[in-house]
Amino acid sequence: MSTRLQIVMSAAEVASLRQVARRAGLTVSEWARRALRAARDSQVGPSPASRLEALDRALRCGHPTGDIDEMLADIERGRDLH
Repeated sequence: MSTRLQIVMSAAEVASLRQVARRAGLTVSEWARRALRAARDSQVGPSPASRLEALDRALRCGHPTGDIDEMLADIERGRDLH
């Protein structure tokens, strides 16, 4: 099932889009669908699986960890050295 999307544009903008679509060998509708999909896909963040994979990689690195209050106190003590 398809849904119609209406976008209000100036006559000059529509004429410009028609030229771009014609050069690409597409209808304005197909050109707009492709452009909207590309814009949508560029906004999508990482998938949940890739986020978990990144977390697993980070946890395998063996970075120092500890109680947050102790770590913050260590940082503050380090600042007092200068």
